[in-house]
Formats: sequence, structure tokens, C-alpha cells
Amino acid sequence: MTGTTLNSDEQRVAEIGDYRVLTDPPRSDLVALVEVAAQVAQVPMATINLITDTEQHQIATTGFDAAVCRREDSMCNVVLDAGRPVIVPDASRDERFKDNPFVTGVIGNVRFYAAHLLVTPAGVVIGTLCVFDEEPRTLDDRQERALASLAAQVVDLLELELRTRELGSVITELEAAQAELRRSNEQLAAFAGQVSHDLRNPLTAVSMSLKMIGDALGDGQGGPDPAAIDWLVQRAIGGSDRMQSLIDDLLSFARLGGELNRVEVDLGAVADEVLEDLATALTGATVEVRELPTVTGDPVQLRAVLQNLVANAAKFTRPGEKADIVIDSERVGDRWRVAVSDHGPGIAPEQRERVFEPLARVDVEVDGSGIGLTTCRRVIDAHGGRIGLAESPWGGTTAWFELPT
Repeated sequence: MTGTTLNSDEQRVAEIGDYRVLTDPPRSDLVALVEVAAQVAQVPMATINLITDTEQHQIATTGFDAAVCRREDSMCNVVLDAGRPVIVPDASRDERFKDNPFVTGVIGNVRFYAAHLLVTPAGVVIGTLCVFDEEPRTLDDRQERALASLAAQVVDLLELELRTRELGSVITELEAAQAELRRSNEQLAAFAGQVSHDLRNPLTAVSMSLKMIGDALGDGQGGPDPAAIDWLVQRAIGGSDRMQSLIDDLLSFARLGGELNRVEVDLGAVADEVLEDLATALTGATVEVRELPTVTGDPVQLRAVLQNLVANAAKFTRPGEKADIVIDSERVGDRWRVAVSDHGPGIAPEQRERVFEPLARVDVEVDGSGIGLTTCRRVIDAHGGRIGLAESPWGGTTAWFELPT
């Protein structure tokens, strides 16, 4: 062990805390080591003492039962700053120890006392390896060297367990990261496959329409039918729009939920903008916007969330009915909950969590990429909030999200 010996109580307590031995049962390896120390010194008793800012803890003993005492009663506390082993043939004759309760009979009747400092790799003295007897005695050079080596072994054992525990934590984290990577790769593969499928359908419509337009324009039999050409053009434009919408959803999924531009956001004003943008999709719909709060967040991302939820409410309606939507809010503890409720067909309880997965779709008959709600969750998670689905008061769906106040 190298470096300057440090005796700061704060450092000592921190190092001892890292080793986690004060509250655990005595470790068999440390008990075995103090037994060897007693044999080497040819004494009946030995202990490993760790000394905090207030107490001495005997974490492994032989020849007596381990205990905890006040630091000021500890003999080893006296020698923490000695910087070297302390060997006392008869403590009752030593000015440092003759009045100590471990010597006077209040706690013990120690006469021979030898303590070797336990110094961590950081140079912090955390306690001692101590051997003692109720009879005066001495140690020879061989015994002193052996005890010094055993004191070093105490710290080595404490360090080994600490590093093993730290390595175990790292391995656990790596295994969790590896599992997450596998899950992410599997999800990405499924994501890519579904996107490829979803893009192929509108692309096929565009390609077929353009081919039919080409055939009609190349047919010399009386010229193309303007109505037919217009229908084919509109079909191609529709397919192109669907591809663009899917691509936009993909970009939103990739980008949103990242770094936030946090400002005060008036959700009432955001709702007005959303309704204006969705004017076409909401044609014939009834939308009631009740009082909405002002929150702290990213206005662009929160607008994307609200727009997605309102668009879904407009899209999923009962057959033959127009959308009927209510946007409302309430305080829930220390959060604001914003809810978009509809009169639509609703979502079965077992499906309400699944729809937040990438590309999950409840009704394949309704246009959409299945990416929107996943994007919404990413945004709300980034804001430290929550999002979910419930049944609306009218049997439809209530999509809600909560944001911290």
C-alpha cells in the first residue's frame, strides 16, 4: 500500500461504508484470518476493529464475542495516527492505556496489546488488526512481520470483495444493456419490415396509376379520356400523400422526444392551432375545447402530441357517425392531466397498452402508420410525464397525458 496515510473521519467513514461489513454477519474469511493472527502471536484473542467517527466495530473476532463500543473507549483509537504498529507488553503500565476501560476491568483486563493499522489503497486508516492477552508478553521479529502481513491481507480481502461486487454490478448493467440491444434490434427488424410493407402499398398505387396514364397517353385510339386521366392522377397523388405521411411519421418517431426547448406553453392556444391545422380532417366533426392549462415544455413537441391525439379521435368513429370530441384538463396531484375524449368505438382494455408500441394498429381498415402514439409516448416521457388510454364517458376512447406542474 502506498500514498500518504489519511485520517479524516469523513474519509474513514466513506471507505468503511464501501466495504459493507458493519451490519453484515462476520465474514468467514476474516474470522479465519484473525484466528491465524492469534496463533501467530500465541495469544488467546484477536480482532479486526473498524473505527468510524463515533464507534469501534469488531467485525471479526476469535477468543471472545464481537461487540461495538464508543470510539473514546477504544484502545485502537489512540493509535490510529501512529503511522506504524503499536506493541505494548503491559497496557496497565503504559500512560496511553492504563486508564482505558479495556484495561481497568470496566470492559476488559487487557495487558499485552499489539495493533497493526489497516490502511486502504487510498491511504486511509480504517482500523486495526489487534491481538491481545490478559497476561503481559512480547513478540519477536518473525511474529511482528507475520502480523504486518496479515493486516495487509485484511485490507486485501475487503478490497477483493468490494471489487467483486463492483464487477458484478458492471456485469449486471452490461447484461441489461445487451438484452435491451437485442430487444431494440428485434424491434428495429420488425419496424423495418412493417415500414417496407406499408410503403409498398401506396407506392404500388402510384406506380400503377402512372403506368396506366402512360398507356392512355400512348394509345393513339382517339386520345385519352380526360376524366379517366384526372382519376388516375388523383389516385397517384393520393398514394404519394400517403407515402409522405408515413415518412413524416417515421421522422417524427426518430426525432421527437429528444432535447427539449422548455418554455411556458399555453395548451389552450396550442389546441386552437391544432384545430386549424386539422380543419379538413375535422370536417363535420364537433369539437369542444374546455379550459386548458399553461405548462412548461417544448411547444413543438407538445403540439405534435395534441395534434396526434385529436387526429386519432377524428379518425376512429362509429359507422355513419361524425366525430364528437372533447378536450379537457384537470389537476391530478402535482400534475396536469389533459384528456382528448371521443364517442368512437373505443379500444379494448387489453389493447390500450399495445397501441403505444411501434407500428401497432388496432384497426387496419383505418389509414395510419401506427407510429403516432409511440411518438407521443416518447415526447411525454421526455417531459417527465405519463400517457395512456381509458374508456371515455360515452363508451369511446379517452387519450390522456400528464405533465408535471
